[in-house]
Amino acid sequence: MSDDSSKQYIPSGKSFAALRHRSFRAYFLTSALAMMADSIEHVISYWMMYEKFHSQALGGFAVVSHWLPFLLFSVYSGALADRFDPRRIIQAGMLCFIVASLGWGYFFVTDTLQMWHAMVLLVIHGFAGVLWGPAGQLLIHDIVGRSHLQSAVRLSATARMLGLLMGPAVGGGLMLVIGPAYGILANALIYLPLLLWLWKAPFKPRSHEENATPAPAVRGFADIVSAIRDIAGNRTIVSMTLLAGGASLFVGNAYQAQMPEFAHDLGRGNADIAYSMLLAADAAGALIAGFVLESRGLLQARPKAAFVLAMLWCCAIGGFAAATTYPLAWVLLFVAGFLQLSFSAMAQTLVQIHAPERIRGRVIGLYSMSSLGLRAFAGVTVGLMGSLVGIHWSLALSAMALLSITISLLAFTTRTVAARKK
Repeated sequence: MSDDSSKQYIPSGKSFAALRHRSFRAYFLTSALAMMADSIEHVISYWMMYEKFHSQALGGFAVVSHWLPFLLFSVYSGALADRFDPRRIIQAGMLCFIVASLGWGYFFVTDTLQMWHAMVLLVIHGFAGVLWGPAGQLLIHDIVGRSHLQSAVRLSATARMLGLLMGPAVGGGLMLVIGPAYGILANALIYLPLLLWLWKAPFKPRSHEENATPAPAVRGFADIVSAIRDIAGNRTIVSMTLLAGGASLFVGNAYQAQMPEFAHDLGRGNADIAYSMLLAADAAGALIAGFVLESRGLLQARPKAAFVLAMLWCCAIGGFAAATTYPLAWVLLFVAGFLQLSFSAMAQTLVQIHAPERIRGRVIGLYSMSSLGLRAFAGVTVGLMGSLVGIHWSLALSAMALLSITISLLAFTTRTVAARKK
């Protein structure tokens, strides 16, 4: 397959282009609420699990159960979204989130939580995210069309960061005001706006129109093999998928779990506002990136630009690992968050633009498998290696390894383009 699948994509340079669509405005607000609810559930459930079990193994299982489903089932989820209405797939995900919150609430109220209960609820929560992810990306393509797609992808990522930033504050407030048990029961209600809006969302998915080519049936593992084969000749999809996978495998968000030690080494080891600000610095940078870039219609989707931004992100992460003062570390994390949203949204947009329409969900699922699923192993490159050489060296070396891979991918892509022009 050639890159002609992009069909001469012409991006819109308008500010907040996707928000000009009424349906996207509704999706932006309701998905931000749902992401906040997701974050609130993590805040309350992780705290209660720690208080009851004091189990590091369960904490590790919580991380694995969150990311491993993306690795194993993202392509299947994308195939379902190709075959069926993505609105219904997302609703199924919201129902899983609600079941998980209600389950936590029941066990907290009755004080009957056992470790296997927690593990089952964590798995349900992980599957909810997989159902939402690829279908959500397919949905925004249906809502805004091609010319406003990058704006929609970038704003969707901004909504995610907004929810992640608000979640800890709201979750902590719920625990203080009505307690963790009733707080997580109330949290189930926050998923309802997205679920109810999707029930009669005022548009028909383009992939399900009468003249559209029907998507192939869901075939299990064969869908992964087929999706890889179908994109193998498209250098843009392949390079962006490899870039996202490398970023997740080598760095991901594993340094967040190591933040207490970073904070301690910077002289901010207490659980005070300075530590909290350090923990949220990259999320704040990503949030600002979404609003700043959208306000000016900046950094349109181009493969070379995505590689350059990713290389700058590697340098920012490496600089944070080497920083010896708190202000410098905070600034570098903020810059890293800004750059990460910039290149990841660009890569996601390019994959969606170039994906064949009849299997777009499968291709998005393959990208999600790479960009999110491989985060399950980032703890090895940063955390396990950190136990051997120290977390500062492990994070810096991981960032530099990713930088080398990114440079190699850029060189390979550039050579491929030059060869085709001859």
